[in-house]
Formats: sequence, C-alpha cells, structure tokens
Amino acid sequence: MLKAYKYRMYPNQIQQELIAKHIGACRFIYNWALENKLKSYEQDGKAISRFELNKQIRVLKEDHEWLNEINSQSLQGATLNLENAFTKFFREKSGFPKFKSKKNPVQSFSVPQYYKVDFGNNKVYIPKIGWIKTRLHRSFDGKQRTATITRTPTGKYYISILVDDDKQLPQKQKFDEVNTVGVDVGIKDFAVTSDGEKIDNPRYLKNSIERLKVLQKRLSRKKKGSNNYRKLKHQIAKYHEKIANQREDFQHKLSSRLISENQAVALECLNVKGLLKNHNLAQHITDASWSSFVQKLEYKAEWYGKNIIKIGRFDPSSKICHVCGYYHQDLELKDREWECPDCKTEHDRDINASVNIKKFALDRQNLIGINSPSG
Repeated sequence: MLKAYKYRMYPNQIQQELIAKHIGACRFIYNWALENKLKSYEQDGKAISRFELNKQIRVLKEDHEWLNEINSQSLQGATLNLENAFTKFFREKSGFPKFKSKKNPVQSFSVPQYYKVDFGNNKVYIPKIGWIKTRLHRSFDGKQRTATITRTPTGKYYISILVDDDKQLPQKQKFDEVNTVGVDVGIKDFAVTSDGEKIDNPRYLKNSIERLKVLQKRLSRKKKGSNNYRKLKHQIAKYHEKIANQREDFQHKLSSRLISENQAVALECLNVKGLLKNHNLAQHITDASWSSFVQKLEYKAEWYGKNIIKIGRFDPSSKICHVCGYYHQDLELKDREWECPDCKTEHDRDINASVNIKKFALDRQNLIGINSPSG
C-alpha cells in the first residue's frame, strides 16, 4: 500500500538557492520535452518517447552547462511527469499538458531515489543539495519511493515522501441499512446526513473575502517588483494559505469521522465543473471544495476497508418523498421545506435528499449484488 508522508523543511540560504535551481531546471526540461513532443507529433505523426528524451538530455547539457549542477534523476523525473500528464489526458480526458511558468504559485521538483531520511537528527539528504533540516514529526516503515520537494507562495518548503509499506489494502467490510449513512453536500450546510445531522458550512473564503479585497486593491497600486509590492503579495499569499489550511483541517476531521463511524458512505455524483458555470454560486462552490472532500472520503475508505457508494447525478434525490415515493416535479431550488401531497409528511429538503441518496445507493448495490466482504 502506498502512502505519502509530508514534512516541513528548513533549508539554509545556500540550500534555498540550490532548490530554486533544481525547480528552474526541472521546469526548463519539462517545457523542452513538451515542445519536442509536439514537434515530433506534427512532423512524424508520433510523439517522441520519454526514453529518447532522456538520452537527449545528455546532449542538452553540453549547450546548457548549468544543468550539470542539477541532480540528473530529477531532470529525468520531469520527463516522467510529462509522460504521466499525457497518460492522464488520454485516459481521463483531463486538460492537455501545458507549459510550466515560474509564476505558478506552487513550484516543485522530484527526487526518484538516493535521498536519505535521518529521523534521529531530523534531517533529509537530497543529492546535489545536502542534508536539510526537516521536522520529521512521524516515522514510517517501508520502501521509499519518489520524494517531491515543494516551495509554497509564502516561501515555505515541504517534502512529500511516497512509501510502499508492502501491506495489502484491507478487505471491504459488509454493510447494510443500519451501518450506512447518506451524505448530501451543499452550500447552506456543508453536509447533511441521513441521520438528520447538519454540518455547518464554515465558509472560510467568504469570511476573509473583504480583507482580501482590501489587500488586492492596495497591491494594484504598488509598483511591480518593488519591496512594498513583494511584501504585500506575501501577505496575501499568507491569507490564502491560512484559508486553505483551515479548509483542509475541517475536511480531514469530518471525512475521518464519517469513515470511522460507518461501514459505508453513500454520495451523489456531482458535476462540479458544470455547477461552476453558474457565476452566482461559483465562489461558494469553490469555497466548499466538494471534490476535495469526496477525494478524502474515497482514499480513507480504501485505507480502512470501508465502502463508498454513489448514485447518479440525475437521480431526483430532492424531489422524491422518502416515505411514500411521491415525485414532486415542481420543486424549485428555493424551496427548502415542502409537504408531501400524498402522505402529508413535512420534509426538510436536504435531509430528505440524504435519506434518498442512502436508499438509492443501497437499492442499486442490492440490484447488482455488490454487497459482499470482497466487493
């Protein structure tokens, strides 16, 4: 089983310069490799392979001697990242690989091997850079795979180490109506469960948006490149980092609780990209970050042998009475409560939706027979 361990690094001034050189060189190789792939496809109808590109890096070093200062495996890692980007594009139909810019907020480079971790002295050795002071707050056992060093917009450094602990993922546990919970995510309430619990939406971005607007307005009046410009830009980056950390902490705690308390979690497939086209709700949807929350639920369910079951995005979870099955065709988004004309049940829109999500998911699982320990 693969797990990533993230640690804060504290490089000195010389090491920071070396890290900056590695980031710049890997970005240069990535862009050079992407350009060569596009040219070879236009000329020959077939893109040049990663292995051929790696051979050409040796020749490239003759024209750009500064590349000799960089860990050669990190340069080859840039071509591997490009290969993975193309694979993801063709398999998942995600965005086509783009040229990297030094203006990107987060900059990183990978170290495939030959790095060392010293838990006793709290330091990590990176080839061509040396031993870097690192806060190794937790240990791990297993085979070390690729490490990735990242520099954030606020000037912080982190290392993420991928570890293979040789353990198998636990077998999926059986679930039924009792130990399954339906979850309906939203904007007013971040999540509503089929048990009737409503989790408030913390709205971290909305709570800070007025202060960010003031800072952005001040930044627009500063001369680009000046000391005051850089100081204010750093202050804005710290605000965004705080918002992101608050959101991550909230989602980690909630996802861990839902996974630990239930054998299965039922969710609705959401077309987030489509919902973001609604400019009245786009900022609120981005602030809630539903995709990130679902991703956390999915990988934690894999870790602990729990189940994530999903229903289709077009299933009318909000419009069907979960008591008698009446379909309220005229229900609008503004209607937060409604009464069923048939059974006279008073419904809270979100609680009714979460109950239906659970019901639809269990019915679908029973229909296709995937409720087993190995399922």
